[in-house]
Amino acid sequence: MISSELKLPVRQLKPRTKGITILIDNGVPLNLFKDTINGAADYIDFVKFGWGTSLVTKYLEEKIDCLKQNDVQFFFGGTLFEKFLSQDKIEDYYRYCKTYGCQYVEISNGTILLSNREKASFISDFAKEFHVFSEVGSKDSAISNEQQSSDWIDYILEDLEAGAEKVITETREGGTSGLCKSDGEMRSLLIEDILRSGIKPDDLIFEAPTKKMQTCFIEKIGSDVNMANIPFQDAIPLETLRLGLRSDTFYLFE
Repeated sequence: MISSELKLPVRQLKPRTKGITILIDNGVPLNLFKDTINGAADYIDFVKFGWGTSLVTKYLEEKIDCLKQNDVQFFFGGTLFEKFLSQDKIEDYYRYCKTYGCQYVEISNGTILLSNREKASFISDFAKEFHVFSEVGSKDSAISNEQQSSDWIDYILEDLEAGAEKVITETREGGTSGLCKSDGEMRSLLIEDILRSGIKPDDLIFEAPTKKMQTCFIEKIGSDVNMANIPFQDAIPLETLRLGLRSDTFYLFE
């Protein structure tokens, strides 16, 4: 419970359209999963079952039930979409998402050779029955480093035009590609170019798996920046960063 005596940023209540927090489940144990969701559901908007973990998670149904009970949405990682697509089984992926009652899907091309125009066509198709988050940026740091700011901006705009509700900017779960260099250093000029392009920050979701990255995006955009790939143990710590309750963001909202 937040003390009414403190002047803190005002956060939207769920369902939020900005200030979204997306945790990544990389296969966390069931009890840890439940304890985290039950204890911090007010601050968690989505859980992404990263990569293809949903295929090998023993208690997937129990986890999804827990999310539904706590008003937390979920989706499967874009890499799983790419795996199905690489084997020409996109109809099977559609049925897979429907089987688990997914309302959201992630459409990406971070691993396979798929043009952004082709990706956009899948966004349009899936947007007819799902809420779509797309993702821009390669998981291969060498390829990513070759992509210019203009490429990122064009891809983001193309995805939004195709029907993506929000576009996720790639950094990987370790912060080593996409908006980051292979050594983890953030590509500050690229980020600034995207923010200066006229694209609304509310239409973007920045992958931010580390406190350094989370702090950076809060400094640049504010407490209501959308962030993804948040580790389970960071659900509460991230909210305190958003509210200026840690030294890293202490004076941002004074």
